[in-house]
Formats: sequence, C-alpha cells, structure tokens
Amino acid sequence: MKKIFLKELKMNLKTLLIWSLSVGGMGLACILLYSSMEGEMKDMADAFSHMGSFSDAFGMSTLSIATLKGYFATEVGAVHGLGGSMFAALIGAGMLSKEEELHTGEFLYSFPVSRKKIVAAKALCIFAMLIMFTLICAGLYASGFAALGEDLPVKEFMKYMGMQFLLDTEIAGICFAISSLSSKTKTGLALGTALMCYAYDIIGRVVPDVKDYLFIGPFSYSNASDIFSGADTEIKGIVFGTALTVLLVVFSFVYYDKRDLAS
Repeated sequence: MKKIFLKELKMNLKTLLIWSLSVGGMGLACILLYSSMEGEMKDMADAFSHMGSFSDAFGMSTLSIATLKGYFATEVGAVHGLGGSMFAALIGAGMLSKEEELHTGEFLYSFPVSRKKIVAAKALCIFAMLIMFTLICAGLYASGFAALGEDLPVKEFMKYMGMQFLLDTEIAGICFAISSLSSKTKTGLALGTALMCYAYDIIGRVVPDVKDYLFIGPFSYSNASDIFSGADTEIKGIVFGTALTVLLVVFSFVYYDKRDLAS
C-alpha cells in the first residue's frame, strides 16, 4: 500500500507542480498588480459596491477592493476557488478510472494487494496532493503580501485556506466516486462538476429563493468575501460537505471492490 501511494504521488508530482504554481502564480501576480492599480481601485470601489446583485455575488458589497484585503478576497479568491476546485476534480476523476483506460490495472491488480488497499492508497494520494497544493498556494500569496510590505490578515487568511482545502476535498470526493464508476476518465464531467458548484454559489447569492439552499454547494462555506468580512461560517455547509465526502469515499471503496473491471 505504501509503495502504491508513493508511486502515485511520484506519477502526479508534475501535475501537482504545474497546477499549484499556475494557480498560485496567477494569484501572486494579481496581488503584485494591486500596487500599480491602487489609485484606480479607490475610484472604482464605491461604484462596484453599488451594483446590486453583481456586488452581492462577488462580495463587493461587503468588502472594499480599495484595500488589499478586500482586493484579495474578491479577485484572488475567485482565481484560487476556481483553480483549486478544477485541480481537485481532475485528480479525483482520473485516479481510479485510468487503470482501466490505460490497461495498467492488468499489472497493478496482479499484485497480492486487495483492491480496498489500492483504493485507500489512491485516496490518500489525493489527500496529500491537496494539502501540498494548498500549502504552495498559501506560501505564494503570503509572499505577495510581504513583497508589497502589507500585513497579512493571518486569522482570516488561515481560515480561508483551510476552507478552500475542505472545498477541494469535497470536489475530489465527488469525482473520485465518479472515477470508481467509470472505465474511462470523465474529464469533462469532472470540470463541469467544479464549474457547476461555482455557478450554483453565484446564483444562490443573487436569487433570494435559492439562498436557503446555498449550503448544499461547497463554495458556501469557503467564500473568500464572507470569511474576510467576518461573516458567520456556514456550519450547515461544512457538515453537509463533510458527510457527503465521507459517504462518497466509502461508496467508492465498496463499489470498486465488487466491480468487474475491463481488461
């Protein structure tokens, strides 16, 4: 099991570095651009905060983009939220299905290791990759604050990165279950899942009738604007998301262990 875990980690290391440096790099670039746009931001902040539903959807009604904290929450928060969820979706969707699609399962499953241990090793690999992704991005964002000589709002920042990790874990769990069902990697479905969750959160913040059900989506408890503005954490969303993730991972173990695999 340990060898499978390390092998998977090694095989996915390049993907991890590309995604973490790309998402974290874009976020860092946005932070560094703030100093050159600071003057314009002050003029735009008031206008953006009075754009009704648009302001509510992107958090501009509760935070001012004229401050680095507000700018980070609205701009970098969107970049990291989407980028992280797409990365989690991709690694979750391909972790099990690739064995059948690439016909590597014929070799892997010939070893005296149970399928459940193989699934456990792959699930742990996803978990470890998400931790590393979060730490790399957090380090890049923190370096951006340091480069501008700005104080990092440590409490809100740590909470935000933690909630983003939970979000990524939930998305990965959904796509991991999809991977256990399919003999081919459903890349389009995986990315669509991440994008639909993001779109659902935007719609839920605009349409009053949907707000009561916002907790169903993983972005409800990981929204940067809510966290940096000091709003109450969506506990229902965390409980629902955690329960859903555990349920789907258990389903993946049970179903994949009994499933007839294509040769």
